[in-house]
Amino acid sequence: MKAHELYNAVDPALVTQMLDWFRDHDRNVYKSAVSTLAQSKKLRLVFIQKKPVVEQYAWILKTLRSKQADTIGEHLLQAWFMAGNQEMLAKFCDALGIEHDGKGSVSGDLPDAIDAAKLDAAVDTLVESYDPKRVALYLHVFNLQVPGGWDSLTAKLAADPRLALA
Repeated sequence: MKAHELYNAVDPALVTQMLDWFRDHDRNVYKSAVSTLAQSKKLRLVFIQKKPVVEQYAWILKTLRSKQADTIGEHLLQAWFMAGNQEMLAKFCDALGIEHDGKGSVSGDLPDAIDAAKLDAAVDTLVESYDPKRVALYLHVFNLQVPGGWDSLTAKLAADPRLALA
């Protein structure tokens, strides 16, 4: 799935959590994202900023659901997971034996293949510890990191009902 497809499939409440996190922890990323999205629609940033937060979020989600917002949409998801969900990312990397910096940022190259048994155990651990919808979204975003994704992860996302996006 591409980023715009993820935004179309995901529970909007999860996008609200992401946007809330940026507003609370990294306003510069939030403002930059809104500015980029506004420019892509040939709007001035102030037009969006004057809206109440609920209306801003609705507009952002609607815009992120378009194909032309794929790049910014993927960057937002990556930034949120890398900065706001480090513990979950580190657990996932640990379970798969992927070297990382202790915060979930991969050190070195990503694996060519993901062992299905390790993946099953990793997903079980994450789903027990975190919101399954957040886990599913993270796994989809992680799968975007290599062209075509990993076969075992793609199959797991399609087959495991706990990993439904909505």
